[in-house]
Amino acid sequence: MNTKKYVAEAIGTFWLTFAGCGSAVIAAGFPQVGIGLLGVSLAFGLTVVTMAYAVGHISGGHFNPAVTVGLAAGGRFPASQIPPYIIAQVVGGIAAAALLYVIASGAPGFDVSKGFASNGYADHSPGKYSLVAALVAEFVLTAVFLFVIFGATSKQAPAGFAPLAIGLALTLIHLVSIPVTNTSVNPARSTGPALFVGGWALSQLWLFWVAPILGGAFGGILYRWLNDEK
Repeated sequence: MNTKKYVAEAIGTFWLTFAGCGSAVIAAGFPQVGIGLLGVSLAFGLTVVTMAYAVGHISGGHFNPAVTVGLAAGGRFPASQIPPYIIAQVVGGIAAAALLYVIASGAPGFDVSKGFASNGYADHSPGKYSLVAALVAEFVLTAVFLFVIFGATSKQAPAGFAPLAIGLALTLIHLVSIPVTNTSVNPARSTGPALFVGGWALSQLWLFWVAPILGGAFGGILYRWLNDEK
């Protein structure tokens, strides 16, 4: 059963990275009819909604190392399962970036150095936001994301609606933070594209592991205290 959980996490993270980053790389700036930042934000939210309904009952539907760590910090997930879950998620993210690269590179003028949906700060932030601004945004938004996940999946919450609330939360997070960091809140999603861009993307990748994981842990601990979960 654990193997099936890991495969489900890899598939879910693959879809999140491929469809979310793919919407940014392929569709966002398409001449005259591109989907823009609103479309990219919605695409990331829809990836979580669709895969949470598809495989959430198998693995819990984390698709994100920060979510896995946050759920463990909040007492909803065994700490012993953190490493294999994260490995599966990173594998899914890298596989998605590889497939996206194959497709995107089929267009004339494709240039992976332009970003390939990688996350960055300072000169590599879409809005040239500083390291501190990027760190604060990623920490706070990941903490809020975990807060929503805990609340939406609580026994007191309406049954069956958790994926919608979580997906809409991720959409809102992207609407706020794409200009700041291109939005990570997910180290696995950040790792895949960074490996193909290399250089600056890899040198800045640390922030998109540290800030989301710390933010996720904080959000999980805060909700556990607030709701007095045993």
